[in-house]
Amino acid sequence: MSEKRHLLTPGPTPVPPQVLAAIAQPVVHHRSPDFRPVYEETLARLREVFRTTGEVLLFGSAGTGAMESAVANLCSPGDRVLVVSAGQFGERWRGIASAYRADVETLEYGWGEIPAASDIAGRLQELGGAKAVFVTHSETSTGVVCDLQAIAAAAGEQGALSVIDAVSSLGAVPVESDGWSLDVVVSGSQKALMTPPGLAMVSVSERAWTTLGESPRFYFDWERTRKAQASLDAPFTPPVSLVAGLDVALGMLLDEGLNSVFDRHVRLGRACREGAKAMGLELFSPDDDRSAVVTAICAPDGIDATELVGALRDRFGITIANGHRALKGKIFRIGHIGYFDVFDVTTALAAVELVLTDLGAEIERGAAVSSALEAYEERARV
Repeated sequence: MSEKRHLLTPGPTPVPPQVLAAIAQPVVHHRSPDFRPVYEETLARLREVFRTTGEVLLFGSAGTGAMESAVANLCSPGDRVLVVSAGQFGERWRGIASAYRADVETLEYGWGEIPAASDIAGRLQELGGAKAVFVTHSETSTGVVCDLQAIAAAAGEQGALSVIDAVSSLGAVPVESDGWSLDVVVSGSQKALMTPPGLAMVSVSERAWTTLGESPRFYFDWERTRKAQASLDAPFTPPVSLVAGLDVALGMLLDEGLNSVFDRHVRLGRACREGAKAMGLELFSPDDDRSAVVTAICAPDGIDATELVGALRDRFGITIANGHRALKGKIFRIGHIGYFDVFDVTTALAAVELVLTDLGAEIERGAAVSSALEAYEERARV
């Protein structure tokens, strides 16, 4: 096992040393003058990253907790909702909505297909409307990033709230909460926001605030949280050290400039895709600059992606992701989200070359790295 570790999964993602240093500071009391300025700054910076002037609610949980909060606060039992499912995390929306006894309708795509606004509009018309449409912006199980602006517009035109899983997309690709009239956007700390797992956040539009449902809720009660945040007095004990780290991470993103961050992710995605193609591998994720969060790649014929993932970890200390469910062993996924530069991507590609060659694939050594670097630099000149 290599002593140096490289984390290239779609989440958790690497954490910058400045963020780790903030987390390592002595723990402060969450109702003290030591914490409140950090809490206030973090909430303000979240509004900037969500690109909203409205409320962003902060919870101590995984991103799935923020997803559950959306269902619990918006839906009453029996409310018709439409879940758009094109992968693992679309299925998660369906599971949560079903658990809260919503009347769940689905628009299902094959894994790897890209949801289309016209399909969503047509399904809503067929159903006679729905209270909300639940959509995964960046489906990390497949590498697909959908056209969120068009989808939200289609939902709004049919009178449905747009509820967006932006757990892996926020801070990596554009998410315009106000500009695109997104009603609810949920995200988490452990992906493009460059902080360890444990924090989740939700932006809520004024329209969504006026249509809250009647499902039971307590910890994830939006109104309770909004009231407490207004006085900078969290309703429950927040993970204060993680909040301090998130504050630093958000500051880094804003200092770089969100548009520059988005461009960096586009360049990294292009580099990874071109590197994979140079090895003669087939992409599973779309060969599209929108897919800038994770690159999903088909394993060559006769090679189990599980073996590749294990060998990369054991020999080189490089952790990438296997496929989910039916795709396990058939694809592998290289994340390039958050605290990454092109040399992280080329390190992963070089190791993939070595391991695939050892597993019997015919790979031209060095081709992936050269192509990746050229693609990254070409994007820089555009």
